[in-house]
Amino acid sequence: MRVLVLGSSGFLGSHVTERLGATEGVRTLIGGRSPGADLVVDLATARTGRLAEALAALSPDAVVNCAGAVGGDPVTLAEVNARGAAVLCAALREAAPRARLVHLGSAAEYGPGRAGETVTEEAPTRPVAPYGATKLAGTVAVTSSGLDAVVLRVGNPVGSGAPEAGLPGGLARRLHRAGGDTAEVVRLGDLSAYRDFVDVRDVARAAVLAATRPEPVPPVLNVGGGRAVRVRELVRTLVRTAGFAGRIEEAGGGSARSAAVGWQCSDITAARRALGWEPRLGLEDSLAALWASVAGGPPGRTGRAGAGGAVAAPGGGAVR
Repeated sequence: MRVLVLGSSGFLGSHVTERLGATEGVRTLIGGRSPGADLVVDLATARTGRLAEALAALSPDAVVNCAGAVGGDPVTLAEVNARGAAVLCAALREAAPRARLVHLGSAAEYGPGRAGETVTEEAPTRPVAPYGATKLAGTVAVTSSGLDAVVLRVGNPVGSGAPEAGLPGGLARRLHRAGGDTAEVVRLGDLSAYRDFVDVRDVARAAVLAATRPEPVPPVLNVGGGRAVRVRELVRTLVRTAGFAGRIEEAGGGSARSAAVGWQCSDITAARRALGWEPRLGLEDSLAALWASVAGGPPGRTGRAGAGGAVAAPGGGAVR
């Protein structure tokens, strides 16, 4: 079986590629902007005709689209997340209409959840920011394409290689730079929101299952941890993992999206039923892998292992 991974050098794509490489009977083809890729392409600017020609030459049995933008201005987000998905679908219809397309969407497409509840794939989509809106546009392009396609709506992925632009990856790098300085203060925004964190290795496993499953797959499947975790808990766990001996100050504020989406939790029943998939790794596993990838060694290398710096709430008192 020939499986093409687009965005193969990114956070999600690299893990999908690694997982496919360990899957018996699969030949992995690499797609992206790297000159050494089997398919050199930037979906933000690709033309349907040329992309179709390249896809026809590779003749993939499945395509996993991990290409996407999580930051930048609305135009950039739309070019990659919305236009890119539409061009890919058009090219596949022309060049490889029987190939299965696995497209990585986002739980941000749902928008705000109701506290204490999980959201199913049938829930209304109400994204509150350009990222979620452009990811939703990409999902619509895929689900209306007529292809054998599935969108995996991914929660908040965490693990080795998490980008610095996100809270887990950014905080891990700040803690590493702080070293063992007990006087170091790391200031963060409001950490009161709840998010559905999922290990990036579990996401990769779901993508591979969806790409290689011979039976039909539903058009949209939630892929998350299946439980809501307060962001403050993630920060505390990462602080302990890093052995950070300084102080975390929660100053309030933060991103507009965090303020607008206080609760996010996905119902993953459909993925369990359709793919036989469920998350195997917990948040501590994810953060240990993230820290090891940032620190270049085992957890606790920076500062005193298990020291667990205090997290200061907006009101000032230390919260442990």
